[in-house]
Amino acid sequence: MSKILVTGAAGFIGSYIVARFAEHGDQVVGLDNINDYYNPNLKFGRLQEQGITAKEVGINGTLNRSSFPWFKFIKSSKWNNYRFIRLSLEDKNAMAMLFANENFDIVINLAAQAGVRYSIENPNAYIESNIDGFINILEGCRHNGVKHLVYASSSSVYGLNGKVPFSEHDGIAHPVSLYAATKKSNELMAHAYSKLYDIPTTGLRFFTVYGPWGRPDMSPFLFMDAILNDRPIKVFNNGDMLRDFTYIDDIVEGVVRIANIIPTANQSWDETNPDPATSPAPYRIYNIGNSQPTRLMDYISCIEKSIGREAKKEFLPMQSGDVYQTYADSSALADATGFKPDTTLQDGIDETVKWYKSFFAYK
Repeated sequence: MSKILVTGAAGFIGSYIVARFAEHGDQVVGLDNINDYYNPNLKFGRLQEQGITAKEVGINGTLNRSSFPWFKFIKSSKWNNYRFIRLSLEDKNAMAMLFANENFDIVINLAAQAGVRYSIENPNAYIESNIDGFINILEGCRHNGVKHLVYASSSSVYGLNGKVPFSEHDGIAHPVSLYAATKKSNELMAHAYSKLYDIPTTGLRFFTVYGPWGRPDMSPFLFMDAILNDRPIKVFNNGDMLRDFTYIDDIVEGVVRIANIIPTANQSWDETNPDPATSPAPYRIYNIGNSQPTRLMDYISCIEKSIGREAKKEFLPMQSGDVYQTYADSSALADATGFKPDTTLQDGIDETVKWYKSFFAYK
């Protein structure tokens, strides 16, 4: 069994990763700053699913940001091998102390300021979390013998690249949002630390993740909320977009499997024809997506079918920072892990709608 740090533990993907490793029997520490980028009640709901309730925290009433303590380990009532701590990646001293005291074997870094569109409105938040915070992760790994760092990148790094399917072996020189630029920066920073300090690092480019407990600023929840409340949905680029929707269970399976596959140097790496996905250092990049791009209007139809109601649609032009399509070539991940995402879109949407109606008490 390993000792694992999962950052972003109150987030969408992080909460699932915590559950998988805790149920496996690993010693798990979850970290999150519980910010208010979106309604924190959803984050508290995820924490309660992990056995981090008001009772464990020592709060009278319900969990809330103002009374949830910082820098204090909260032991889960669900798993004896899981503890949660509220802490920000940007807090250099606190992060250094956490790494020094805990001696992690594996670090799964999922904490980040997410959202393409929000990066246009509040760019500084992305530098603080995704750049300043990530260097603290790298330094913690460097000084404390971490055996493997797995970190979240994004399909957004492909930017203006029009070659599909998107391959890790292609260049990513033209991001179209600051969010994408910070994720590309993470890949570059990780490579530098892999080369300089021989730290094994793996970056995972997630493709349009959806499912129960997802972020409310993502299209599934925006669409479901609008349809259930008889409001029009906003359909950008007049519906002419494609996305490689990937169900949360498939993402989690890929992350868990890759965590135990420690990258090594590519012995056949050619400096005259450099492969962006590998290196003479212990460094690897993988796409993790369903490899089945879906037209936006077909995706909306799946939601309409699951809810049993047709959406009112407001057709709009493409938004700044957005891209026309995402389409993952995930063959490298399949070769490495023996796993390929296989949840159909309709099955995933049905599960998501069922959870959404339950959590938000829709009849």
